[in-house]
Amino acid sequence: MKFTRGGIAALLAGVTLIASAVPLKTDVAHSSVSAVFKQMNVPVESKFKSFTAQIDYDAAHPEKATARVDIDTASFDIGEAEYNKEVAGKDWFNSAKFPKATFVSSAIKPAGAGKLNVSGKLTIKGRTQDVTFPVTIKPEGGKQVFEGQLPIKRLAFNIGEGEWKDTSMVADEVVIKFRVAAGQ
Repeated sequence: MKFTRGGIAALLAGVTLIASAVPLKTDVAHSSVSAVFKQMNVPVESKFKSFTAQIDYDAAHPEKATARVDIDTASFDIGEAEYNKEVAGKDWFNSAKFPKATFVSSAIKPAGAGKLNVSGKLTIKGRTQDVTFPVTIKPEGGKQVFEGQLPIKRLAFNIGEGEWKDTSMVADEVVIKFRVAAGQ
């Protein structure tokens, strides 16, 4: 068999792809994304009903992993239709103009048994910030479960405009909590 330079390069590229992280399929029924914040100093946790997560992960090579999460901002459920409409509006998520909040990883590093440090870009309402946060990984029912919390300041993303910039009603501190179950 005769190999050309292009053939060898293609073969090496194929070997590199095989050694890369493995795309996992998200189990939406066992996954969740929520935001925890204080309203009038009372903790509130509300879930996003719709999101997608794309995780490429190989436990033998966690440094090759990648992750992307897209959250439908209009799916934020505070528990009442009127409030849900309000937070999807211009002063809060402005979901008509910014329908997605997105996280894209730039580096994933091992941080001990069952732990990773994840860095990347978080974009909400057209504003992007570099973020880093810890993630735990554990096997569960034949899948890998990735869990973590990402603290943010809502005003840094312009969430809560006008009268809602007042942090005495809704605190600036928000914790995004996530649990993503994914497998082959």
